[in-house]
Amino acid sequence: MGQEIRSAHFTGRDFARFQRSLCAETELLRQWFSQQRFAAGGSVAGFELEAWLVDGDYSPAPINEAFLERVSSNWVTPELARFNVELNGQPQCLRGDALRVLHDELSRNWNDCCRVAGELDADLVMIGILPSVREQQLTLANMSGLRRYRALNDQVFRLRHGKPLHLDIVGREHLRTTHYDVMLESATTSFQIHLQVEPATAVRFYNASLIVSAATVAVSANSPYLFGADLWDETRIPLFEQAVELGGFGDAAHGPLRRVSFGTGYARESLMECYLENAEHFPVLLPMTFDTAPEQMSHVCLHNGTIWRWNRPLIGFEDDGRPHVRIEHRVVAGGPTVLDMIANTAFYYGLVHYLARMPTRPEDDIAFALARDNFYAAARFGLQATITWLDGKKASLRTLVLEQLLPLARIGLQTLELDADDIRCYLGIIEDRVRSGQNGSAWQRAYVESHGRDMQSLAAAYTERQHSGVPVHQWSV
Repeated sequence: MGQEIRSAHFTGRDFARFQRSLCAETELLRQWFSQQRFAAGGSVAGFELEAWLVDGDYSPAPINEAFLERVSSNWVTPELARFNVELNGQPQCLRGDALRVLHDELSRNWNDCCRVAGELDADLVMIGILPSVREQQLTLANMSGLRRYRALNDQVFRLRHGKPLHLDIVGREHLRTTHYDVMLESATTSFQIHLQVEPATAVRFYNASLIVSAATVAVSANSPYLFGADLWDETRIPLFEQAVELGGFGDAAHGPLRRVSFGTGYARESLMECYLENAEHFPVLLPMTFDTAPEQMSHVCLHNGTIWRWNRPLIGFEDDGRPHVRIEHRVVAGGPTVLDMIANTAFYYGLVHYLARMPTRPEDDIAFALARDNFYAAARFGLQATITWLDGKKASLRTLVLEQLLPLARIGLQTLELDADDIRCYLGIIEDRVRSGQNGSAWQRAYVESHGRDMQSLAAAYTERQHSGVPVHQWSV
């Protein structure tokens, strides 16, 4: 979805041309996988951070065009709404001081962006769902001006035959509403962790990413409120899944798979299985054809960008043109601080590297359906969730993280030969957060319990503490 398109209006001929190009590129990609054409090398780290622009009242400020003009950086880009932007990180080989380099880069870019926002009498907030956002602000009038977003909205509702979206989330409270565009999606902002992997181990890393998602979503939960309702610990998960719901709609030749989901199963032989599923089961949303060689995978990448698995395979390219394989871990919320997010990153990298390199495959010990159930339980109940781990035993997720997962993550990071002080620092943040029980969601609920359900006040207090840089487990109420 990062690719801009030339037109937001499409004909049947556009869909037919796109489908032909998609089929040709998908076949070429199948050959690449079977012939091991992908670049080898060590693990490479990267990230994308989605953030909110807010005004003096801590309400969404639809000013990203003016903001981006002042920032003038290729590493800061627009998002779906005019009050959202995205910060991207320079890829880093995952060894030595890579975690500290990622931390320093994100801190520097974040501070620069906050300074620019201040020049516009605004502020910048990283959080899963901004508690002060109101449904009436999520309208097409606040959609970013890029054509791809208008086209996305038009095509989603074409496939829905014009029927509105029905949001229905049961959490601590019950929220039901009807919405008439895709702008609900803009209320969900995340910290997406990228991991470039060796082609030979890509399946192991993808499946391990699915398994660890329950732990990473619970540890990083930062989205308890939506439109004033107290819902899941990570309400961003059901909100995004329902914001572009197309299951049961569209071409009858395609299955009723959801565009946003945990996926349909583990990978078995290669990540090509995900791209075949894309081509066979998901109607094309944006049939923009490109005058590019099939080797650039323009149509495959655009189509894959409209299918939002919580762990999504990506095809990228080295500077010399060789393709590579990445995994995009999408379950982590934005915020509460840069330090917290790099700690979340370290936890994911360490844990996934340990599981992916186990002598026995962990996916043989935990069924996909169980890994999926663990994920949704963790998104709903956070650190208080009970999940089933590899030994088949049920355990409190909080206890599991402290007693088993943090030690495994530490071994995984040590195997990567990352700096020992950085490992202690970032995993120490996770340990202290989990011991205290105070992640972003827990702090927001504690604040509301003490001060009442004033979402503007909550957003203001959150932003003030975020700017302090102090990790969330140390925040006062």
